[in-house]
Amino acid sequence: MKDLTWAALLGRWIEFARSALALPDDADGRAMRRSVPDIIMLQAVFFALAEVDDLPDDERALGLDRAQVLISKHTTAIHEHWADLDLPDDIAELIADVAQRLDGLAGNGVAPA
Repeated sequence: MKDLTWAALLGRWIEFARSALALPDDADGRAMRRSVPDIIMLQAVFFALAEVDDLPDDERALGLDRAQVLISKHTTAIHEHWADLDLPDDIAELIADVAQRLDGLAGNGVAPA
C-alpha cells in the first residue's frame, strides 16, 4: 500500500463518493449513500492506526482514544443507516478490520490510559 501516492489514494475515495450518486433510489442505495462519509472515515482511521507508532509517546494514548470514539461514532451511524436491511459483507468486514486493528494495538500495550 505504501506504493500509492496521496493523490491516487485520494482519487480512489473521491471516485467512491461520486459512484454513490449513481446508486439506485431504493432502500439499499439510500443506505449506501448515507454511509459513504462513515465508510471513508473508518478507512481513514484504519490507515491512521497503521501509523500510530509514529506518534510521540505522549500522544499515542490520545490518538487511540480518538480512534475509538471515531470507530464507535461511524460504526453506530452505519448500523443506523442499515437498520432494517442486511449490512453488506464489505462494510461489515471494514468495521471488523478497523476494530481488530485498534484491539491489536491495545493488546500490544499501546492502549489508551
